[in-house]
Amino acid sequence: MRTYLECIPCFMQQAFRAAKVATDDDEKIKEVLNSIGEMVRSISLDNTPPETGNIVYQKIREITGNNDPYQKIKKDNIDEALSLYPELKELIEKSDDRLLTAIRIAIAGNVIDLGVNKNFNIVDDLKKILKQDFAFCDYEEFKNQLSKAKSILYLGDNAGESVFDKLLIEELGKPVTYVVREIPVINDCVIADAVASGIDEVAEIISSGSTAPATILNLCNLEFIDRFEDADLVISKGQGNFEGLSQVNRSVFFMLKAKCPVIARNLNVKENDIVLKSINLY
Repeated sequence: MRTYLECIPCFMQQAFRAAKVATDDDEKIKEVLNSIGEMVRSISLDNTPPETGNIVYQKIREITGNNDPYQKIKKDNIDEALSLYPELKELIEKSDDRLLTAIRIAIAGNVIDLGVNKNFNIVDDLKKILKQDFAFCDYEEFKNQLSKAKSILYLGDNAGESVFDKLLIEELGKPVTYVVREIPVINDCVIADAVASGIDEVAEIISSGSTAPATILNLCNLEFIDRFEDADLVISKGQGNFEGLSQVNRSVFFMLKAKCPVIARNLNVKENDIVLKSINLY
């Protein structure tokens, strides 16, 4: 997905929020804003938003000296999600369609997005999404692909969300490789976060090599690229991964909540809609 003009003020807002979390030094926060402001002049609208985000968060790390400003927030999100795990597991077991319920729960976890300037309440959003209609729901296609798949590549997004991903992985019934970011960026999941969520109990965990808040293929390592090309089924969670992979030449199932008007417009859905959408099915 290309960058739109509306993305530019969003980059500035993200930089301000992240810098404030990273440091209480006003001079450093101002330096971050100055640096990102200068960078805006050279942003290419042909790049995906996460490619620009990669530069933004690199600048924040360099200027503030804080490599993981969201570490405590991620832990709190994971702990809250884990506290809900037994109840959600029981909900899946009692549902008429366990797989679809697990998909809804996994998408509900996508609300934990600190790159978007929106408040969220995990419990309230779960209740809404469990009853909400899908804007796109390629569920029959998903089940068909799942039935034939011998290997599944599951692209994670934020740290707290990974607990909800675990619930879905347990319903897939196939070998799964769970993919995380190479380094901390916003509240996205890295290997330590995935282990804290219990993903290691149900899947192999690997890093994509990406330092951006998304899966950007030209930033990924060769191991990931090989697995991405060879996987029978690719599940992509979240807006960032959609932004980075919406133009790829292989089949992908995107699961997300459209929390941003630009994403909603690109998907031809409404803001806050939930989506299970496939591309390039052959």
